[in-house]
Amino acid sequence: MLGLPGVLVLLGGLPALLRTGQVDPRGWMIPALLLGPAAALIRRWRGESVVWWAGLGTVGTVLSCAFLAAWRVPGLVPTLWFLAVVLAATVAGSMFRVPAKAGTQLRSLNWAPAFAGARQMVALGLALSTLVACWFASESRIEGLPGKRPELAVISGLPLFWRENGVKADAPIIAVLRQRFDVQPVDSPLALKNGRAKLLLLAQPRAFSMDELVALGAWIGKGGKALILADPELRWPMDLPLGDRRRPPAVTLLGAMIEYWGAKLLPPEADEKRHFMGDGRVLTVYAASGFDRAGPDCRIGARGLVAHCMVGKGTAIIVADADLIDDRLWLADPARPLEPDRWTADTPQFVAGVLGEKLPDGRRWVRSGDALVHAVRWAILAGILWAGLGTALFWRRKGRPWGLFRFALPL
Repeated sequence: MLGLPGVLVLLGGLPALLRTGQVDPRGWMIPALLLGPAAALIRRWRGESVVWWAGLGTVGTVLSCAFLAAWRVPGLVPTLWFLAVVLAATVAGSMFRVPAKAGTQLRSLNWAPAFAGARQMVALGLALSTLVACWFASESRIEGLPGKRPELAVISGLPLFWRENGVKADAPIIAVLRQRFDVQPVDSPLALKNGRAKLLLLAQPRAFSMDELVALGAWIGKGGKALILADPELRWPMDLPLGDRRRPPAVTLLGAMIEYWGAKLLPPEADEKRHFMGDGRVLTVYAASGFDRAGPDCRIGARGLVAHCMVGKGTAIIVADADLIDDRLWLADPARPLEPDRWTADTPQFVAGVLGEKLPDGRRWVRSGDALVHAVRWAILAGILWAGLGTALFWRRKGRPWGLFRFALPL
């Protein structure tokens, strides 16, 4: 009885965790509503002290799983929301009166008296408030900033502003960036000279002429800031036939310029993987490369994935993968890119942050499948040990411990 509520709540929250990989205590808020009826039954059979012991065990089970899966302390705000729901559900359940007598069959129980009186009305109000809390606790949708936004030029061979059928449509990453930037698609670096943009997203572009390469270097050198996604083995899935000029280049054509700036790309790896950066953020990359060395004007970061290079008065931030902005690698629901709780990686936050704007951060991520299995295993074990300790402390009745079934099953 003491261990079952915690196990059920823990398992009930796993589908939300597996959907995105985010370890968020708010994902266990709906399953935590099970503590309401559980508290009512436990109070009826074992007393109010046992109810609170079971509630504490549930909190410990869930939070220990969250910590072990991500190896990071859960966020304060999500944890407080989860604790509030656990508290409200436990109080509400403990205030209901289960009017059962020994020898009464389960199908003949009369629950109507449990809702009579001020005490039961308060409990019902608390139960409803937990449902309202679950609604308001969800992470806010990203909204556009008021006023003038910095202009961001985008040069890319990827389908970021159109679909393969020719229809004009923003890719999810562009939809997110439009909330923080005035995004302007640009065909050639030659257009940067006469534009007002001081920020550039250069993602696996087509082959540039010598004049265009010179114009790009000159624009950055005069104070521009460029985020360059240079993929040595692009895996972006497309149905366009080989040779179609709309297809992006399969390998980056900026390798010589990047090496001239002081960074050298390594050969790509073959698989898709989740790349954890030093600050806890995660990017999902596919056949990504890295940087093995940097010149005096460059430094390597993000565990080898990113190179920061000074080019004259400007900055070039080079990422050794372009597949990472494909929504299939960072978004669980392509129709809802502006909802951070649907992200499966920190890609939008990383791109916007490099370009100087902030998006919601602080998400905790499952380290790996094995880490999640061990986290669930140890959390359930901790819950069972807590239940055993509670049994030793609160066991007062003699006889068999399954008295709860005396009225539930025909005798």
